[in-house]
This record gives sequence, C-alpha cells and structure tokens, in this order.
Amino acid sequence: MKTFLFGMLSLWFSTLYTFAQSEQHLSGTITDAKTHTAIPFAQLSLPDIHATTTADENGRYDFIKIPAASYELQIQALNYKTKAITIVVKGNTTQNIALDKSEIELSEVVITGTSKATQIRKSPLPIVTLNKQYLATNISTNAIDALAKIPGVSTVTTGPNVSKPYIRGLGYNRILTLFDGVRQEGQQWGDEHGIEVDKYLVEKIELVKGPASLMYGSDALAGVVNLIPNAASKAPLSGNYTSEYQSNNGMFGESLFLSGSNNKLEWGGRLSKRNATNFQNPVDGRVYNTAFAEIAANAFAGIHRKWGYSDANISLYDNLQEIPDGSRDSISRKFTQQITEADNFRPIVSDSDLRSYKITPLHQRVQHYRLFLKNKFFFGNSSFSLNLAAQNSRRREYSHPEQPYQNLPGLDLQLQTYNFDAKYYLPEFHQWETVFGLNGLYQSNNVDQGTEFVVPSYKQSDFGGFFTFKKDFNKLNLSGGIRYDHRNFTNAALYTKPNEQSGFDQAVPANTLGATNLFSEYNTHFSGLTGSLGMAYLFNANWSLKANTSRGYRAPNSSEISAHGVHPGTGFFQLGNPNFKPEFSLQQDLGFDFTSKRFTLSTSVFVNQVTNYIYNTKIENPNGTPLLTTSGSQDYPTYQFQQGKVLLYGFEANADVHLAKALHFENSFSLIYGENHSYTGAAKNDTNRYVPFMPPARYQGELRLDVATNSKTLSESFVKLGLNYTATQNRVFSSDNTETPTQGYTLVNLGVGSGFKNSKGATHIKVYLLGNNIFNTAYQDHLSRLKYFEPYSSSPNGKLGIYNMGRNVSFKVVFLL
Repeated sequence: MKTFLFGMLSLWFSTLYTFAQSEQHLSGTITDAKTHTAIPFAQLSLPDIHATTTADENGRYDFIKIPAASYELQIQALNYKTKAITIVVKGNTTQNIALDKSEIELSEVVITGTSKATQIRKSPLPIVTLNKQYLATNISTNAIDALAKIPGVSTVTTGPNVSKPYIRGLGYNRILTLFDGVRQEGQQWGDEHGIEVDKYLVEKIELVKGPASLMYGSDALAGVVNLIPNAASKAPLSGNYTSEYQSNNGMFGESLFLSGSNNKLEWGGRLSKRNATNFQNPVDGRVYNTAFAEIAANAFAGIHRKWGYSDANISLYDNLQEIPDGSRDSISRKFTQQITEADNFRPIVSDSDLRSYKITPLHQRVQHYRLFLKNKFFFGNSSFSLNLAAQNSRRREYSHPEQPYQNLPGLDLQLQTYNFDAKYYLPEFHQWETVFGLNGLYQSNNVDQGTEFVVPSYKQSDFGGFFTFKKDFNKLNLSGGIRYDHRNFTNAALYTKPNEQSGFDQAVPANTLGATNLFSEYNTHFSGLTGSLGMAYLFNANWSLKANTSRGYRAPNSSEISAHGVHPGTGFFQLGNPNFKPEFSLQQDLGFDFTSKRFTLSTSVFVNQVTNYIYNTKIENPNGTPLLTTSGSQDYPTYQFQQGKVLLYGFEANADVHLAKALHFENSFSLIYGENHSYTGAAKNDTNRYVPFMPPARYQGELRLDVATNSKTLSESFVKLGLNYTATQNRVFSSDNTETPTQGYTLVNLGVGSGFKNSKGATHIKVYLLGNNIFNTAYQDHLSRLKYFEPYSSSPNGKLGIYNMGRNVSFKVVFLL
C-alpha cells in the first residue's frame, strides 16, 4: 500500500507541475432583483470543478484560473432564493446575478448520481440534499443520523453512535456511501459497523433514493449517500471552531477547521474529538457499554487552473466504540457485565461505571485511513476526469474480558481497498451531453490476526464500464444510460488451532498438525447489466413532473456467502450460502412538484421489484424451539441467509407552508410496504408474507419562526417546534421469531439558535440550543437492533429489549475565524 500511495502523490505533484498555465476569470456582482442593491457574502459554487467562493461586502465575486466550459453555477444568500444558472465561461467572463427574496428554494445544484452537475428540478432521479444550515440546526450523534428526517429514509442503529442508512426499506450493502464522491469502504455488512466519517467534516449531504448502479456499480442498488466535506476557502486564511455538548450521554465534541488560498494553492484541514458516556432512557436508565471516544483528522490541498483542477485529500478516523450485549439481572432489570472468559457469573454494573467515560475492555476499535486524488482536465470542448483512492479499514472487536488477553481482539478485520474512476466527457452536440466511464476497485480483507472467525480472508476485484446521456429540450430533460459490471471473488482457506498459552483459536498454516479447516478456498464471479432512463418535464416555474426507471445490481458480500460463526456484538451464530446469485432491482419512480411564493409540495410514488433478495432468518428445530449452535462454551441462536423475491412500494410527500413571511410550517410523510414473494403456495402464511425490517409509516412536522431578519447584529435567528409521529409496525416477518411488532410513538423537539454579526455585517459566531424528545418519551425504533438485546422472555416491568435514547439537549457554539 505504501508504494501505491507514493505513486499517487508522485502523479499528483507531476500533474501540478506539467499543467500550470495562464489565468482565466469568472466574476460579477450579486444584487437584489428589486432594489438592485448589493448582496454581501453570498456563497457561489461550480460543482463540476469543485470551486467555491464568497462574495465580499459589496457583493463582488471572482473565480480565477478556471477552464473554459459550460457550468451550472449555484448562488446562495441569506433570505434569498437559491439560484442555479447555466453559464458558459470563455476567456475572462463577467456575469452579474440578481436574486429574488424568498424563503423557498426552487432549485439547487447536485452532483450525486449524475455524470455532470445538474439542477434537482431537471434531474429525473429522486434526489434530496441537506445543506450546512440544516446539519447545524438539527441534533445528530454521527454523520448518518441527520438523514432520519428525510421521508423514505431511516437508519438502522446499534446505540447512538452506530447508524447505517436505510432507503425505502433497503440498507446495508444495498446503499453505497460516498465521501466526496469516493466510495467509502469498510465492513458495511456488519450490523454494528457504522460509517467511518467525522460528523463535523460533513458540510452537505446528497442522497439518491433508488438504484444508482449506472454510475457506481454494485452496492448502489437502493441508493447513494454522498457526504461532502468542507470546501476550501478563497481567503488567505479562514475557518471555524465548533464546541458541542449533549446532555443525554454527556457527549463533548470539539472540532477545528482551517483553510486558505494564495491564488496558487488551496489548502485546509480539520481536527475533531468526541467523547461520550452511556446513553440513558426512562425505562433502562443508563445503558451499559454504549460509550465511545473518537478522534478524526483531515487535510487537503489543490489547485484550479485553465486546464482544470487537481485535489488531494487525506483523512484519519479512530473510534473506540462500546457495544452492549443486553445482559441484565432478571429481577432488578439492572445491567450486568461479563468479567470472566467462562462467563458463569455476571455482577451488576455500578452507578459509577454507568457514568464513566472510560472505555470498557469489551469494545471495538475502528480505524479508517483514506487518501484520494481527484483530477479533471479540459481539452477544448471535451474533458476527462480521473480519481484514484486508497483506503485502509481495520476493525478490532475485543471480546476477552480477563487480563492478559484484554488487548487480544476476538475479531480483527483488516481491509485494504484501491479505487479508480475515469470518465471522458464528449463535446456537446446539439445539447446532447454524453459520457463514457470506467471504474472499479481491488480489495483484500485479512482476518487472520483475531481469535474468532466469522468470515474468511478474501480478495475481490470489481470492474465496470458505462455510457450516459443527457438532453435538454428546454422544458423536457431526458437522461439515462447503460452499464456492465463484473466481480471476481476469492475466499481464502482458513485453518485454526488453539493457542497453547491462551487456549484461544488462532490462524495456522494448512499443514499444522491438529489444525481444523474452518473455511475452504472458494472462487466465484458475478456480473450484471444495469441501466436507467428518465425524464423531467417543467410545465412552468411552478409545476414539474418526473418519471424514471432504473435497474440496480448488487453482488453478495463475504458474510452472505461465507459466514460461519459468532460475530461479536450480535449474539447469534451466522451461516452464509455460497450458492447465492446477484441481486437485481427494477424500480419505477413518479413524482410531482409544485412551488409558489408561499407553498411548496413534492410528492412521489415508487415500485421496486428485487429478485434474488438476500435476507436473514432465525432457524428453529422441528418442535418450534430455536436451533442453538455451540461456540466456545456458549450456545447461540442460529441464523442463516436466504434468497428470494420481494416487492417494495410506497408514497412520500413534502409540504412547506409559509403561514407568514417568517413563519414556516414544514411537513413530511412516508409510507413503505414490503411484500415477500419468496414463499408461495402452502409455504406462504401470515408470518412470512412481509419483507423483514420495513420502516413504519412516519409523519414529521416542524413549525419554525425566523426572528430578527433585518437585524444588524443577529443573523439566521430562529425558534422551532418539531413533532415526530411514527406509527405502530405490525407488518413484520415474524416467522421463526425473526422480527417482532413495534409500538408507535410521538416525539416532540424544540430548538433555538442565532448568529451574531461583526462590524462589517459578517457572521462571526453561531449559538444553538436544541432539544430532542423533550418529554423523555420511552420508545423503541423499529430498526433499532438494541430492541432485540434481551436475555429473557419476560420481565417484571413488562418491557423487553433496550429502549432508544431519552431526552437529549444539545448546546453548540461555532466560532467563525
């Protein structure tokens, strides 16, 4: 890996030296459309070349050293409608822009799921964006939590700091997570494996709801989440410092970001740290073993010139994360802890330990390192982009409580990934935009350093080629494409033998006397043809219609193929299936949008058929009792992956009503159904007719008042009241007790915040006080894995499993440097 990283950096510096050329500018002034006065400090961006800038106090902006090309230029300013325009830069170009005052955003530029930056209104794909202001004014414990308010989007959680995205009833490896457009590669198949990204690093989130395999290949079958980091500043030096405290688990978070430019080189970096103790709720009190300690760092540098741009980015992430096992005293319902390897006696956890920030011996450590280079070169009317990335993810799960083996991991997964992505953008021909692309990865995962082996070591290589097109017929926008993917997958043989000193299993050579062949060598390959075709029709400035059909593809992951063992933190014995075929989805989307000065409405319906759908079920004995598999000295319930066919369909709606100029009433609703067609005839019954783990119907409303909108000292000041109603979910896969119904609940949230301006009118400090679940309601989310962490079939208080977080108040201060 060191050789590869050195080669990447050498290529980058060589590129910077070779392509240095003369300057080219795009400049102008941002003004009010009615008063024609200058709008200070507007934010402008050219997503296609990763260029951003801020207008000065006189509304003047300037992009320097950019290529001659056609761009989507996005302009945002406080209290003004976000505007996106197409602009052609040729030589030194002047473009003055007038903005209308409005609280409703009519358009916004996005890049996820498309070959070139486009406006949401003109894209047939169901795309949602969350901007920096939204992320700052909502409580989240990690980078994925913020998605939970989007209709049709949920999170599967294992405590407050482990969240995985769920889009329209599908999750795990069916959703591709990107960091600034680069695939995020960790152990996504694991239930308690979160996304290894610093939440303070994320400035914007773009989300595609539906198959996006056309651009990204396998793992984008259900959608894409693109976490976009802070952009480089055009000022000589700028930045911000964030300090945050959350009351429920006593989380302390700090993050420092610095960025600058000398008109030749842009640079920046962020350093973050977070610590939390065990979270609490009114049923369980503090939940033992849910604390975490996290540090993260990121640095980047790049240049923009007439020939294009080149950026380098490196990040480090280190997280110590506790995972509860749910063990309790049967009478008091207090949590107990494992203190011996034999685990024949568990003492009750003391109050001091429940409040401690010290990480317990039974925890996981997740380290993720990433280096990527993003380049785009312009040649006349065409362009070429080349992105290279190297990632190293190491996940150690410590399951031995006694000295001297506390630092010996039970599970030790070491994943190395090398990515490439190349696209050639042909010259536009009669407004037809066409792109040819190749992308793929090489990946190896080594498991030999642990003492527990649920999957073997493996190697895989992915390669895919695609063609996309887009045509703008004024009101009608048409886009689509086709792609072919191929994956080679090889499991390595694994032999184990107990270590003479510790007695724990260890990986040994195949010819070792007394060795057990736990996994055999296995080779296979998968391939798939995917495509997309859609249209967006803009009737006028108010009404628009979207329709899209996409075919998605996902190759089975290592766990689904090969698993055979107990994964620490799950509490069950997992079996895979080497005969699985790739999953394919066929999804149709239809959406209507209406926008006026005081009201916006967005509705969409979807139907998604997934063949060869892989799902997990509990195995029972013929007499109906759980099948137990012995591992070590314990018996575990046994689960095995199955494959079948499912039908998903649903409805989503957003409505934003402006009751008065500064009073907003935002509403969203989502309903998702999943029918399991894997069973037919006599085998189909009420227990297996539904798809496992479908999110329940959900309504979310927020009443927000913007205050002091014309103040010379305050900015972006607000007071808001939120309501989250989640319905009871009875449509569950109850066969073999795999899934149980979940009672509905209602949560109430509050928030207040404001920025404070300096003498020049620029905001220099922001303060937020936000509260979730202010009435401390006891509830269980249907996608919370902690709901099933229960050692008994009944309890004195009639409540089973671990409940979600209770009241949580966040106090956050952001200093703008």
